Amino acid sequence: MELKHKKNSAVGEEIFFGKHPSGLDVFIIPKKGYSKSYAIFGTNYGSVDSDFIVPGEKDETHVPDGIAHYLEHKMFDQPDNSNVFDKFSRLGANANAFTSFNMTAYLFSATQNVKENLAVLLDYVQSPYFTDETVEKERGIIGQEIRMYDDSDSWKVFFNFLNCLYKNHPVKKEIAGTIDSISRITPELLYRCYGTFYNLSNMALVVAGDVEPEEIAGVIEAGIKKTEPFTEEIRRIYPEEPDETASNYAEQTMSVAMPMFMLGFKDTDTDCGDLLKKSIEVQILLKMLFGKSSRLYKQLYDGGLINATFAAEYTMQPDYAFTSVEGQSGDPKLVYDTVIKEINRVRSEGLCEEDYDRVKKVLWGTYIRSLNDVEDMASEFLRMHFMGVDYFDYCRAYKSVTFGDVKKRFENHFVPERSALSVIKPVERE
Repeated sequence: MELKHKKNSAVGEEIFFGKHPSGLDVFIIPKKGYSKSYAIFGTNYGSVDSDFIVPGEKDETHVPDGIAHYLEHKMFDQPDNSNVFDKFSRLGANANAFTSFNMTAYLFSATQNVKENLAVLLDYVQSPYFTDETVEKERGIIGQEIRMYDDSDSWKVFFNFLNCLYKNHPVKKEIAGTIDSISRITPELLYRCYGTFYNLSNMALVVAGDVEPEEIAGVIEAGIKKTEPFTEEIRRIYPEEPDETASNYAEQTMSVAMPMFMLGFKDTDTDCGDLLKKSIEVQILLKMLFGKSSRLYKQLYDGGLINATFAAEYTMQPDYAFTSVEGQSGDPKLVYDTVIKEINRVRSEGLCEEDYDRVKKVLWGTYIRSLNDVEDMASEFLRMHFMGVDYFDYCRAYKSVTFGDVKKRFENHFVPERSALSVIKPVERE
């Protein structure tokens, strides 16, 4: 595998990258003098990918909801019954894995034995082992996890919010699936999903830390098992999603001390081209509209309607995106009404260019600080890579953003008719 080299003089970072003959994309980010190294091995596959056509086939495959998460759990079972976490522990590493809407990733962080830990990571992720007995055993474990999520107020307020925003898109479905859906998962289905989405041409590996790129490349070369890359894309099938929301309000009663809320806006501009530039534009808007120095934040805080839990976030993928604003409040509906009123005021009076200039500088500082954390940087790099975005291209995208771009993004995204509110209310005491 030949490594290429790229240096970003604007931020003083460099990256070595290459494509293995198996199709695996490899990225090595040397961070001289850092004590901790981090590796994340991911597949472009998440909870939304339940309907697809395998390369080389014609018929559509449908699998139960939650299978990507189930597969992540089962990857830790080894044919020799060894414990992967014990291997990492003996080598002084902390290991973990996660499944999101669009990505499954396996990772470790370590201050020593980086090459040995990387060899373990490469080995177990390429060694699927599913039997009727082990799959059945996992059903109970994941069933308990699903019931735990059902009791999680932060989880329910989020997915109730998504079910308000989306009518058809599978992002509205819970990542772990349901008790019913996981009951239909079999070893055969797990192997089918593994064979499709864990083909190395659908995967990428990022290693960041005080490492020698050529040495890491050597470990990767030795650790890649024989596999043929796909010569065509996996066809992911998503239902058509209308611009309008499914609902504008959801309410649930749970054991919470204070009402919780999540409100936000559905983004319908998903075919915009430069996703990195779009993300920066929205991040600027979030700070201008909802940041602690904003007019809205001061109004809500001084009025006793929010506390320190108030926060705004933008979630983006090529086929869906949304802004979410969450917090605790004695009157979530009044918070929502105040937000919509402020959005309408800004739509009428316009954004403040001085605020834009100040916030944009703050955002650049946030990006620079993110490069100092090997875990955050590598994880974000991988997430962006699967969207076709180069996180090291941030400087170019950042410089291209203008006040006019941000104004246009505001008009397109923050549309009251495409907003929703999800509330978790406390149980009323008699």
